[in-house]
Amino acid sequence: MCMTYNPREIEEKWQKCWEENKTFKATEDTGKEKYYLLEMFPYPSGRIHMGHVRNYTIGDVAARYKRMKGYNVLHPMGWDAFGMPAENAAIQSKTHPAKWTYSNIDIMRQQLKRLGFSYDWDREFATSDLQYYKWEQWLFIRMYEKGLAYRKKSYVNWCATCQTVLANEQVENGLCWRCKDEVSQKELSQWFLRITKYAGELLDSLGGLAGWPERVVAMQKNWIGRSYGTEINFQIEGSEDQITVFTTRPDTLYGATFMSIAPENPLAVKLSGGTEYAGRVKAFIDKVLKQDRTVRSSEDLEKEGVFTGAYCINPVTGYRMPVYAANFVLMEYGTGAVMAVPAHDQRDFEFAKKYGLEIKVVIQPENSELKPEAMTEAFVDEGILVNSGQFNGQKNTDAVNAISGYLENRKQGGRAVNYRLKDWGISRQRYWGNPIPIIYCDSCGTVAVPEKDLPVVLPEDILLEVPGRSPLAECREFADTTCPECGKPALRETDTMDTFVESSWYFERYACPDFDDGPLDASRVDYWMPVDQYIGGIEHAVLHLLYARFFSKVLRDLGLSSVDEPFTNLLTQGMVCMETYRCESCGWLYPEEVENSLCRKCGKNALAGRVEKMSKSTKNVVDPENLIKKYGADTARLFCLFAAPPEKGLEWSDKGVEGCYRFLQRLWRLVAENQELFKDVVSVDRYGADDSDVKDLRRKTHETIKKVTGDIEKRFHYNTAISAVMELVNLLYQFDVKKGNRLFRISAFREAVEAAVLLLSPMVPHICEEMWKQMKNSGTITDAPWPVFDPQVAKAETVEIVIQVNGKVRGKIMAEADMSRDEVQTKALECEQIQQWIDGKKINKVIVVPGKLVSVVVQK
Repeated sequence: MCMTYNPREIEEKWQKCWEENKTFKATEDTGKEKYYLLEMFPYPSGRIHMGHVRNYTIGDVAARYKRMKGYNVLHPMGWDAFGMPAENAAIQSKTHPAKWTYSNIDIMRQQLKRLGFSYDWDREFATSDLQYYKWEQWLFIRMYEKGLAYRKKSYVNWCATCQTVLANEQVENGLCWRCKDEVSQKELSQWFLRITKYAGELLDSLGGLAGWPERVVAMQKNWIGRSYGTEINFQIEGSEDQITVFTTRPDTLYGATFMSIAPENPLAVKLSGGTEYAGRVKAFIDKVLKQDRTVRSSEDLEKEGVFTGAYCINPVTGYRMPVYAANFVLMEYGTGAVMAVPAHDQRDFEFAKKYGLEIKVVIQPENSELKPEAMTEAFVDEGILVNSGQFNGQKNTDAVNAISGYLENRKQGGRAVNYRLKDWGISRQRYWGNPIPIIYCDSCGTVAVPEKDLPVVLPEDILLEVPGRSPLAECREFADTTCPECGKPALRETDTMDTFVESSWYFERYACPDFDDGPLDASRVDYWMPVDQYIGGIEHAVLHLLYARFFSKVLRDLGLSSVDEPFTNLLTQGMVCMETYRCESCGWLYPEEVENSLCRKCGKNALAGRVEKMSKSTKNVVDPENLIKKYGADTARLFCLFAAPPEKGLEWSDKGVEGCYRFLQRLWRLVAENQELFKDVVSVDRYGADDSDVKDLRRKTHETIKKVTGDIEKRFHYNTAISAVMELVNLLYQFDVKKGNRLFRISAFREAVEAAVLLLSPMVPHICEEMWKQMKNSGTITDAPWPVFDPQVAKAETVEIVIQVNGKVRGKIMAEADMSRDEVQTKALECEQIQQWIDGKKINKVIVVPGKLVSVVVQK
């Protein structure tokens, strides 16, 4: 065995071995308990970054660990391949998105293999593969037939930069989630998936996700947003139409004096049409639709509106309520209309004051009287109803149900449940996506593409730069077709699906990627699903995770699987962060462009900035390839695991990387320098019962096995697990195998070294495979069982007890581990260190925490 650790040679050797032997190929085995480990699959941007390395290393440790524990492990990898970045990159490089995408996949696949991840590469697919998106089109048609997919005209989020529609979940603080540019409103005909049909189930089943972070569960609960309230119908004057509102405050209905509707509500145009107000309403709508939705919903927004020229009738008072389009009402909340009660809602109060609208008090405080003309703000506290007909004198909180029941009896409304969640708009005006399999015929209307004609294939010869609409609309060979029902000329749908559709069911397809008779093989899906451990970023808490849960329930209801929830456990890993550098002349600098706090380009000062998430824009990035070339994949893996717990942010440190590399060198030397000790060593039953050094080493070995197993199994705290193995390695360097009974000592030494190598093997698999072989073990360490600790051996004979007096540490004693509480108390009170603190004082209480603490409370 070479004394020098050569990571490149070792890693290439074992990666070749794993690939040739298909070590990680998974097949269904009902005789074994399955374990499905999955990291969120990557977008093939061309290069992996340190965030990928950390995410996939965290998952790989768990997969390898479970394999060693005897589980039948599925650990697949694939590519979230459709999307605008590929299309934009193709335009810039004058190539085809498919060529750009699959070239990047080839590069990233090799990078991932270079890191030694235990993927079953036989299950690999890209969502842009024909066989994948064919079955997604099939699923869309089934959803269309079930009424879960529909088309309607509506105002949508429009990103002018990306030239496409965004779902509500893809708008962050008024900006596009991808390009970060401003989002506006645009009216288009769009396809929607009826996720609202599952709103109640999506919310209620969150209670069963005990393995999810509370933060993610809370974010989904908030996004789904269930409210219990009352729907109330307001008849439009001179029309058979009604305005329906949802409110949680039916107790204020008698005080409703005007109606506010969202500018994007179709009623705004309809009610003002043909009147003197039409022009003003249209101008107001155009103005408001350019505004940020987040700003529109903020409390400090200046309230603005315009009268539509229409009135509606308060169903309980008969009052003529003017209907206003108001900038603070959003179409996606409730019904897009709000009954305005200015005396008891601050937004309505400000609006009424601005536009001279009536303020009517219907809730009075118990010990004072409100007069509308004297009010400076809305009264929003509890009180007694007045000016409310038969409900006068009731507490307003009691009147909520009473008024709801009254409306139900009169068929003017009733109790209702409302959700903040809205249906998912999936139409995208881009080329590089999955075509929506729909045909429009003048005679037959909207027709689904027959199953025999699937897939609808993306054309290869196409002009990508078509502003404002899908490039597919300009491709006549694609857009022009014949109706499958009547045979007449017809048009294809030219929008493609939101790429989040692809990532909403890929995890189930991994169970049967070679299945040709449908999207899913139910028997194999039911064997592997649900995913036992899912790993990815917190940024997907609402978008991807909510859509994936929705799709799983749809697939269940279509009879394609029996899974209710797709992910049993969820780990959201922290970001990889690094210090930023900036030069006043050269701007942001890469780490290698800084030397001794100077810019290597121009020699001026390089100012250190904040520690931020690694980003190409701020250039605070480390290329994993360079890291691997210099230190090896195992060092990269070890640093990502050792520097911080998985759920916390990881701050990059070159010294930390160096430290991990030195530890692996030290571990390598421990085996290389003692290789002779691993030849023909026979295990013995007693390891030298009278040798305290052997007992200490064996105790530390089994303590370490217990510690590492717990840290991986229960908490994914790989950093503390690695630290525990480092302590064991330190002890091994201090252990003298030549002292005392050599056979006992060599056996204990080998046991400890083997344990250290086994425990580290999921984290740094290449070096551990090689050391395992050099230690004359049969087979690979990947196929070796996980070590099991012996509780009796791991049990400490003596423990350190901390002694507190009135809450402050005053001394420490060593006590036998099996001493009784009374014996520990007696020994503690006799401790010389604490005598000055208790001498001559009355002891009020003594608390003994076995093996840890004695707390003495004395009278002051």
